[in-house]
Amino acid sequence: MEFGFGQDDEDFRAEARDWLAAHAEDATDRRSWERTLGAAGWIGLGWSASGYGNRTAGLTQQVVWAEEYARSAAPPRSGHIGENLLAPTLIAHGSDEQKSRFLPPIAAGEELWCQGYSEPGAGSDLAGVRTAAVREPDGRTYRVTGQKIWTSLAHEADWCFVLARTEPGSVRHHGLTFLLVPMDQPGRIEVRPIRQLTGTSDFNEVFFDGAHAEHVVGGAGNGWRVAMSLLGFERGVSTLAQQIGFAQELDGVVRAAVASGAVRDPVVRERLVRQWAELRTMRWNALRTLGGSGDAGAPSVAKLLWAGWHQRLGELAVQVRGATASVGPADWSAQSPYELDAAQHLFLFSRADTVYGGSDQIQRTIIAERVLGLPREPKGAV
Repeated sequence: MEFGFGQDDEDFRAEARDWLAAHAEDATDRRSWERTLGAAGWIGLGWSASGYGNRTAGLTQQVVWAEEYARSAAPPRSGHIGENLLAPTLIAHGSDEQKSRFLPPIAAGEELWCQGYSEPGAGSDLAGVRTAAVREPDGRTYRVTGQKIWTSLAHEADWCFVLARTEPGSVRHHGLTFLLVPMDQPGRIEVRPIRQLTGTSDFNEVFFDGAHAEHVVGGAGNGWRVAMSLLGFERGVSTLAQQIGFAQELDGVVRAAVASGAVRDPVVRERLVRQWAELRTMRWNALRTLGGSGDAGAPSVAKLLWAGWHQRLGELAVQVRGATASVGPADWSAQSPYELDAAQHLFLFSRADTVYGGSDQIQRTIIAERVLGLPREPKGAV
């Protein structure tokens, strides 16, 4: 099956590539970079029907932008959670008031978001959330109490969309509500960074102690429907951009294998070729399902494919380096206990790929129940 882009897409690609080349190196910090992207109209490319986006871009042009961004020297995005997850959810389920309030600041790069889903004891089992929200006497405001974990960018975010239990005594996916919570609530919200194997802290614990929330998306008690809709957006255009990054990492592993002489090992060569072939297959599968295949299992299949692939690439990255892979690029110091090179970081960080975003076990259960029609997994009461 052959996939390609039209001339309009290639013209758009040239514009995006030129703009990124001219501006990416000028980025001083991630928040100001978001405002630069917004001012130039590069945020919200897929929102044209909502009336709140910037440029009008079709699906293929959104793919082009994501690919060129991944190829560029631009810094990692801080606004992608708001742009790619919350915004499509608001367009699908939000009120006109919510769209007019939240979409323009996201498109301008002015407000950053984080996702309050996972909890201790309910990481991939989203229906097991225990964070509670109680409606205030005014009938409009909720007070949110509980804990979320593995919350990406919570230390930078202005807002958090939170899945909370609003019906006392409800279990599983019943009685949940999708709330928009402002993060600037001293004494009511505490963010604690989580140090990872890599030595960095990309994730956080977030503690809510009576935090106020006024905005409900999709209506009280309909949180599960809204949350599932959002997870569908999570596997969209960004998957193709992710694969550009994967290809760059694979190129680095191939170069390391040549430099170390490991490429002379036929087993290593077979693994390198297999990684390349599987990456091409993932791209074709992503393009096939991009427009919406109606396959309930497609997002889970995609997650299983890339998570396992990336984890195997991390293992291969250190294998081809041999014994030198166990030595860091800098000497130990009290101020910097250890540093990692790219291969070591890839190996350690990719250990989490089969867990975050829905573990492999959860993805297989979804495929078994929703696609193959197998008996549902027994669930205990929450």
